[in-house]
Amino acid sequence: MKIIYIVDDNETNRVAANSALSKNYKTFPLPSAERMFKFLEKITPDLILLDVDMPEMDGFEALSILKADEKLKNIPVIFLTAKNDAESEIRGFEIGAIDFINKPFSPPVLLKRIETHIETDKLIKRSLQSLREIYNATISNIADMVDSRDEVTGSHIARTQKYLLILVNELIRSNIYADEVSGWDLDILIPSAQLHDVGKIKVSDLILNKPEKLNEDEFNKIKYHCTEGERIIEKIIKGTNEDEILIHAKRFAGYHHEKWNGSGYPRGLSGEEIPLEGRIMAVADVYDALVSERPYKKPFSHEEAVEIIKKDSGVHFDPKIVEAFLKVADDFLVESMNKGDEQP
Repeated sequence: MKIIYIVDDNETNRVAANSALSKNYKTFPLPSAERMFKFLEKITPDLILLDVDMPEMDGFEALSILKADEKLKNIPVIFLTAKNDAESEIRGFEIGAIDFINKPFSPPVLLKRIETHIETDKLIKRSLQSLREIYNATISNIADMVDSRDEVTGSHIARTQKYLLILVNELIRSNIYADEVSGWDLDILIPSAQLHDVGKIKVSDLILNKPEKLNEDEFNKIKYHCTEGERIIEKIIKGTNEDEILIHAKRFAGYHHEKWNGSGYPRGLSGEEIPLEGRIMAVADVYDALVSERPYKKPFSHEEAVEIIKKDSGVHFDPKIVEAFLKVADDFLVESMNKGDEQP
């Protein structure tokens, strides 16, 4: 059952709205915006009916706070108001309200308006889910093309995607970089990681599949896959206007070979100058390289790989991310033993 908050300092209005809606929705009548924010710490509603004129914190201020919070900004808000001037409505829409309902309201009309908004929201979410499935399928196909060209590292993309999911979930559990990570949509973030090596499309097969260790000139050429990956993704962004969807992919591609101490490539960034996506991918990427066989090396054991990453904390890797990695290293071991050809 959909959850609706009814936030109004007037008890008569709360009771009337609750009576109109409670048979169809799970309702929470709340006397103030302050009380609403207390409830939002535990329960996320599907819609908020918010009075404009309230003491201490009015509806405009409350909505502004909601829209500034990554966890709350997408909750639809309808203003309940006795105001009927255009200026107030314009202000409300500019802040982010989806509608205004004037008081005193007719309970049947209120119910019908709420039903319309709930159904519209369902349709939008279905459409977004469909687009997301198309997006994920497209990214997977591009990633498969990259993976199939690289005979040396086979299934590397699928494995690193799984490692990344394990690592990001641990960052969330451990409250590491919480301000940034809490705003990420993992259904977008994790598939985007498949494009971290997309720039290898621009690298010669002779270099990509060389059976021996690369010489200095060849290594310098393969370094270009980071900036080439960024360029490829930037072209997609410009063609689709989907910055938010692909911004993670661009960061994975451009920054996963940067190092915490500034000795990485392509930009030689250090510390938190490196986008968080790049710092996380660095751990997943190197772990997979260490435990995988290459023509020029035998695979390291899981224990050896963990020790190398631990030793490089603060040198190659972000110490906080290494801290999270050490907590879930056993989960990396489990995934490394799988074939790695299934998506997470």
